[in-house]
Amino acid sequence: MGGGGSTRRVTFETDDNENITVVKGVRLSESLIDRMKEPSSPSGRQHPPSGAVNNEELKKRIAEELALERARRDSEAQKRRLFGKLLERERISSNEHLTRAILRERSATEEERLKAQRLAKQLEEKDRELKRHDAYYKEQLARLEERSAQFYKVTTEQYKKAADEVSARFK
Repeated sequence: MGGGGSTRRVTFETDDNENITVVKGVRLSESLIDRMKEPSSPSGRQHPPSGAVNNEELKKRIAEELALERARRDSEAQKRRLFGKLLERERISSNEHLTRAILRERSATEEERLKAQRLAKQLEEKDRELKRHDAYYKEQLARLEERSAQFYKVTTEQYKKAADEVSARFK
């Protein structure tokens, strides 16, 4: 846009106070008008001083200023687009990173839940096994106590019988 000539035609007039009025809806700032009135010498020749600026030179300056302004706006728009694209890429990247982190956490949570279930089942199985052992040993203890009571009873009877025999013999 800034490299080629502009196809837009701008019509302007100068009023009595040497102010420039643009007719086709393009506004010019005071600083731009002042710069256009100042003489410039790209080829080394001097322009006539003060208000003796010819229309062709003024048109050329306006076209150059408009081209520079367009180039600046295009550059800013391109910067905004690139920045927008960069922000969009960053947003997408952070969303992907966040999604991966969430999936990792969900996976880890699911693994922990399954591990907890497995350990709970093992604990229940151990508890049942301990209860079976407890019941078995209580039963064994009851049998031993019953046998011990029987042996005690038999031994006591035999002792009494032996004591009675010894007493009867040695009276």
